[in-house]
Amino acid sequence: MDRLTYFPGCSLKDEAKEFEISAMAVMKVLELPLVEIERWNCCGTVFSLTEDDLMHQLASIRNFIRVQEAGSDEIVTSCAMCYNTLKRSSLFVNHAEERLEKINAFMDEEVAYEGKVEVRHLLEIIRDRIGWEKVEEAMIYPLEGLSVAPYYGCMLLRPRQVGIDDPDNPTIMRDLIDALWATPVEYAFQAECCGSYQVVDHRELIVERTHRILSSARRAGADVVVTSCPLCQYNLRETQSELKEKIPTYEEMPVMYFTQLMAVALDVDSGELPGPLLARFSVGEGVGKGEG
Repeated sequence: MDRLTYFPGCSLKDEAKEFEISAMAVMKVLELPLVEIERWNCCGTVFSLTEDDLMHQLASIRNFIRVQEAGSDEIVTSCAMCYNTLKRSSLFVNHAEERLEKINAFMDEEVAYEGKVEVRHLLEIIRDRIGWEKVEEAMIYPLEGLSVAPYYGCMLLRPRQVGIDDPDNPTIMRDLIDALWATPVEYAFQAECCGSYQVVDHRELIVERTHRILSSARRAGADVVVTSCPLCQYNLRETQSELKEKIPTYEEMPVMYFTQLMAVALDVDSGELPGPLLARFSVGEGVGKGEG
């Protein structure tokens, strides 16, 4: 059985454990399991925009060296922010001889990075290597009757050279939702920034953006919103309690990872689901039971 060299990132070991639990379970069923690289470190979280800044590439490159040591030339991650940071670092140094020489000279206690590791997002792997048809064939509980709004945020689609889909008209999550027999919901703010780390200093901005994004999804008929970013997940999910305080009539919108949605349909461990969906989405008691 083929395996994928997997980078979890920090959040999936802490606040986003359900993301990793569901991703691991889903990929095992799809016969392309994730194997965590040894001695990985934080990706660095954000990519430096300075063209001569090599120091801020070191965190990502050390992870590429770990992949190289494992005998692989590919690193797969499910976190959108980790993906964006790692992908941009790989484009910055891969096949750039002068940059590689400087970085390898600085990291003189590491083996030299050869500049050949490719970065993939898990959604890309599911689309390009597994295929939607196999996902559909693996279903136990088709999600008929469930309307799902994909939320891409920034990091999966921008900048264009690292995006996993067309930034103006992304379809990758819509196609996944289709494959699970749920109804994909098109709405205006699916690629709107959630506010990112502004939640630290300007939480009121995140509350406002959460209202804008989720209200748009609700007006379009969504029952649930799916994401691929722990920070987006936090901002959209955790600020809803403040929204309810400001707007007493506000109705909570469940937010979950795309791998959790898959896990429900494939009848595997999905981690902890959002409260409003627990009754509807208990594993083994899925929405729209079918012959699968």
